[in-house]
Amino acid sequence: MILTPRNVLTSTPMEPFATKVAILAQKLAEILAEKLGHKSSFFQESCLPSTCYLRLNRYPPCPIPSDIYGLMPHTDSDFLTILHQDQVGGLQLVKDGQWIGVKPNPEALVINIGDLFQAWSNDCYKSVKHCAVTHPTKERFSAAYFLCPSYETVIESCSMPSVYRKFSFREYRQKVQEDVQLYGYKVGLS
Repeated sequence: MILTPRNVLTSTPMEPFATKVAILAQKLAEILAEKLGHKSSFFQESCLPSTCYLRLNRYPPCPIPSDIYGLMPHTDSDFLTILHQDQVGGLQLVKDGQWIGVKPNPEALVINIGDLFQAWSNDCYKSVKHCAVTHPTKERFSAAYFLCPSYETVIESCSMPSVYRKFSFREYRQKVQEDVQLYGYKVGLS
């Protein structure tokens, strides 16, 4: 059997997972919006199945000390990220200025606020800086679902006065790419 993008999705258990986390991401975005006092269909209208994506990550074992990154420290550029990590662990996030490991739990998903939600919420919700470190002897896997809008979607704060100017997702992605080329990392919202 030749695997094409279409039959890879339909021939693996990832399709039901992707469908469920897509529904969960939409629901969480709506709940967070309601907590800010906004009953908005913004996320349903802007974050379509064709603009969101699922990424599978594989981190091979690395015998060099655990400060070698499988994924450099960063914030996610989307609205929300839903992550399932395996039992090896390696996800770390910054809390109170310190890096802490997120203990794997097979019954839990990790939900990250992304940069777009931070801007949309006018800094009420903050994007989480995180990274993935390698394990010296074990291979690690994770699956991350990203709730993203179309490139044309304009992001503006849901309340005033706004901390951020209006921008399109396309503008933001281009800025991130420029930052990485200039500095070697994403500067983020400004």
